[in-house]
Amino acid sequence: MAYTGSTILRKTLTMVLAGGQGERLFPLTNDRTKPSVPFGGKYRIIDFTLSNCLNSGFRKIFVLTQYKSDSLSRHLYEAWNIFNPELREFIYSIPPQFKISNNWYMGTANAIRQNFNLLEDEHYEWLLILSGDHIYKMDYLKMIQYHIEKKAHLSLAAIEVPKEQASRFGVIGIDPNYKVSSFIEKPKSPPAIPDKQDYSFVNMGIYVFNIAALKEVFAKMEKEKIPDHDFGKDIIPFMLKNDYHVQAYRFIDENKKAEPYWVDVGTIDSYYAASMDLINVSPHFNLYDYDWPLRTQQQQYPPAKTVSHEGERVGRAINSLVSDGTIVSGGLVERSIVGFNVRVNSYSYITDSIIFDNCNIGRYARLRRTIIDKNVVVPEGTEIGFDSESDKKKFTVSDTGIVVIPKNYKF
Repeated sequence: MAYTGSTILRKTLTMVLAGGQGERLFPLTNDRTKPSVPFGGKYRIIDFTLSNCLNSGFRKIFVLTQYKSDSLSRHLYEAWNIFNPELREFIYSIPPQFKISNNWYMGTANAIRQNFNLLEDEHYEWLLILSGDHIYKMDYLKMIQYHIEKKAHLSLAAIEVPKEQASRFGVIGIDPNYKVSSFIEKPKSPPAIPDKQDYSFVNMGIYVFNIAALKEVFAKMEKEKIPDHDFGKDIIPFMLKNDYHVQAYRFIDENKKAEPYWVDVGTIDSYYAASMDLINVSPHFNLYDYDWPLRTQQQQYPPAKTVSHEGERVGRAINSLVSDGTIVSGGLVERSIVGFNVRVNSYSYITDSIIFDNCNIGRYARLRRTIIDKNVVVPEGTEIGFDSESDKKKFTVSDTGIVVIPKNYKF
């Protein structure tokens, strides 16, 4: 049976897994879940997955939350409350509710298992499962069309990674027809792609299930008393062992660059590197493609402004992203990302840094390779990022020397 695009969109439910603690991003995740961490000055990490949904046409979305979800739930309401219930569109935040046990979500698959009633309410046929903490551009409709064409029970999105790097991921073994033959978490010797022997397929955490098949799998695993907590460790190996049709889908990037872009900003250093890429002359991730809009909350601030005074007090922002409401008054910002409503005062110097919303950088302050979370007042004359030993006594410092000042920090 051939399905039209509109039928697929109507019969597909999307669930976004957004409960991750993001422990390696501490202290940025001290008060918020990883998908809620700001990125690129004005966005949150989850905005990229949700923008993909919007650009792909999917408007029936449950976001499964858990860890410190206040900030995320507020952002979903303020930035994404755009769907029309009269057209059966929605986005809802779903926390753990102990529906089938007295446990919190015990893993990616268990989060779906605990909310399976939501899949059956409207007689959906397909379930699109996404992660809320990756940055990339993808048309999910193409993947579901492929899934239907291949008559698969489960399709996994896969991206090519050089074999020497693949051992950090879940690696997918395939036959020449892209049918999955093996799935191994972090293997020492990753299997190669048949037509690209120097590369392996790694799991992107993007799944399309036939809902009837997934229901059957959960029932069988419960009957056999097999753990069903995680897709990578439990569900996918079980399906392969029991001869379900599991198909790999080669990632098609909508980023319009030579190399596919998919990033998990799981550590301070990877977060910093992905952020700094945005200020390059030709960044790997394209924020400026108006054919693929990236949505977020539009804060009601005036335009960013630079102010110069008499003498040496020249307000400048060079090779930087500066968000609305920010005033660079007699200071210098270079190769940096500045959020909403930041004040950069006279004679201050900010380089290779990320400043979140509502910060005030005092006169003569000097910041280098520093991330400052929201609502921080940096006193006059403060220096951060120039003396590593001194910084380590007061702040979190990453492996590559990135200094992180937590939200609401008081000097």
